[in-house]
Amino acid sequence: MELSSLAALYAEEEPFATVYLEGRSPGEDAADQVRLRWENLRGRLAADGATEAALAAIDEALSREKAGEEQTDGRVLVASGSGRLALDEPWDASLGAGDGARWGPLPELGPYVRQAAEAARVLLVVAAQEDAQVSTLTVTADHHYEELAQVSFQGSAAEGPHHPREGALSHRQIQRRADEAVKQNAKDIAAALTDLSGRHAPDLVVLAGEVQGRSALRSQLPAALPAPVAETDRGGAVDDRAREALDEEVLRLVTEHVEQRLADNASRLREAQGHDNAVEGGEQLLQAAGTGALETLVLEAGTAADHEARLLQGAAQSGTTLELVPHGTGLKNGSAGILRFSPRG
Repeated sequence: MELSSLAALYAEEEPFATVYLEGRSPGEDAADQVRLRWENLRGRLAADGATEAALAAIDEALSREKAGEEQTDGRVLVASGSGRLALDEPWDASLGAGDGARWGPLPELGPYVRQAAEAARVLLVVAAQEDAQVSTLTVTADHHYEELAQVSFQGSAAEGPHHPREGALSHRQIQRRADEAVKQNAKDIAAALTDLSGRHAPDLVVLAGEVQGRSALRSQLPAALPAPVAETDRGGAVDDRAREALDEEVLRLVTEHVEQRLADNASRLREAQGHDNAVEGGEQLLQAAGTGALETLVLEAGTAADHEARLLQGAAQSGTTLELVPHGTGLKNGSAGILRFSPRG
């Protein structure tokens, strides 16, 4: 995760109110429930010294009309003491963290950035011999599954891909034309998918659908596709049951992908430590961030680091990326960093 996107939060030196609202099941009284939950958190923040300007900024953000499930989606909001709404983003609290609020000198963004660092951007491709349905998804480590967009790619072959049962005299010629049609369609779809991958930068491409279309498309995908491709024969888009099976398979593949990514991060950190190109502990990390030497801030999944809010501020302001390693890796004070160069020159 690129932490530089959060740098604007720290533009002013002032205290912040940080609010986490967990997702709840939609209902007719959803808006009222959100209001009551916020009123409880508002009282706690006020008792802790939050300014009326900060509270009013969150009041306004939560009062905006929302419909359907959007009313009950989890959210994280950050407002500064002067009343600047610095952050209002979706957040999935399925780990059971529940609602929370904190008034302090810095935003408490640990849960938010950890979830983002464990999420995966997925292109789900359900291929047929003539076309393909492509969904852009975001899947979190807690199995929150959000479909951002869906598009259909159609092949250009004029000849149908299906082999007729008649015409024995010209059967080979008919079959050859059908095979060429499948190949041409696969080329067209592969080109469109490659372009889409370049624009959306997925972490994983999941290729599903009927075996003929899936195999043809896989053979046409370039080796330089900017994401690994996982192929599955489970489920599809034929009916609700098939799509449910496919969704379960996507979650399994994403879980494996994220677990491997965290393991790879741990290996990279060990390699950097072996070359004396890493530091551990809050003060050393803050020093490295202050000199621009910190390339990657490393945190453990499921483990809060000491002085985490300060670490995230320093990392965001120095253009550092965030990566997670598996829980139990045993980082000193829960944090480490990979360096661009030695802070001592």
